[in-house]
Amino acid sequence: MTDDTVSVNQTRLWNSLMELAAIGATPKGGVKRLALTDLDKKGRDKVVGWALEAGLSVTVDQIGNIFMRRRGRNPHLPPVMTGSHIDTQPTGGKFDGNYGVLAGLEIVRTLNERGIETEAPIEVTAWTNEEGSRFVPVMMGSGVFCGAFTLEHAYAAKDVDGHNVRDELERIGYLGDEPCGNHPIGSYFEAHIEQGPVLEDSDRVIGVVPAVLGLSWYDCVVTGVEAHAGPTPMPLRKDALQAASVVMQEVVAIANRYATSGRGTVGFVQVFPNSRNVIPGEVRFSIDLRNETGALLDKMHEELVACIVSVQASHGVRISLQRVSHYPPCPFDAGCVDAVRRATEKLGYSHMDVVSGAGHDAIYAARVAPAAMIFVPCKDGISHNEIEDARPDHLAAGCNVLLHAMLERATSAK
Repeated sequence: MTDDTVSVNQTRLWNSLMELAAIGATPKGGVKRLALTDLDKKGRDKVVGWALEAGLSVTVDQIGNIFMRRRGRNPHLPPVMTGSHIDTQPTGGKFDGNYGVLAGLEIVRTLNERGIETEAPIEVTAWTNEEGSRFVPVMMGSGVFCGAFTLEHAYAAKDVDGHNVRDELERIGYLGDEPCGNHPIGSYFEAHIEQGPVLEDSDRVIGVVPAVLGLSWYDCVVTGVEAHAGPTPMPLRKDALQAASVVMQEVVAIANRYATSGRGTVGFVQVFPNSRNVIPGEVRFSIDLRNETGALLDKMHEELVACIVSVQASHGVRISLQRVSHYPPCPFDAGCVDAVRRATEKLGYSHMDVVSGAGHDAIYAARVAPAAMIFVPCKDGISHNEIEDARPDHLAAGCNVLLHAMLERATSAK
């Protein structure tokens, strides 16, 4: 039997997704399974149980990342790894992250059924606290694994009730012994719903992901003078909200000038004193800029700063801009991306390149190993929402592409 005939069991994959989604199910059809809660423990236990049933060996590292390994003919080779996360947003869906983990388990089940051996081991990973909803930073498990931040920093993170990561890992039984990062990876593939509308809008089944957008997050504070809305003439006002609105509009304009991968968003706004008949004296808001290269992101930053200088002068206000987070763009390994593309074309699925606008564990995995991602459509591009949805045949298609890309790597490994 040739590799070309191998395909996953669509029904089994879907049923696994629905069974995991029942742990933390919400009335609106979504999932609330925050990192390191009792529900996260139940989800982890379920996934580990499936892995053991499939004959995988399971190890857990000190930040709670779970590694589930299928042996290869050469146990000395680093594994070809796939994975994602099973923690969710407070109003999360059934597929974000969960699909990547269960697609990996479905691949293992398929290889077992077909009696297919690989030269290198195959490994499925569930990373800890990707969402960052309960504890920050986001992508915590993969970030500690690759050295983006220290284990001590992650352990000290607390939720709103004062519980820290280390204690919660120990409480749920997933404070592992393996040192973080002491786990070689030959290559890494991650399957994921797109979390955007591009594939659905283009009527394509597979997104080949060559890169993830870099991002810069800012806190912006505009300070004017609050005054009575009636007696104060328009030319004599120092209206913080009017000045802020010019900057907000420029955020969108900058993104449009740097299309097609430019993104510009203002998602958080506070107005003081927020009274109907008072000219606003202060406005605080967030700015989110993204693009696919560091050079383009730098240009967007420069234009934002230039706008702020101009608005300060024209509106008589003070504007503070602080960059609070910065992730450089992440180009994926050309060889892994090509493996995904070859698998997609071999299987005959419609496809297109899609640069990811969201962060994923693959970003950190790519710092220590060749990596790539596979996207499948989600309904209306909606994610981080209880109504998040995806078609069973699309999920199976992405899993088949993942299977063949990993087989190519795992059978040719030396």
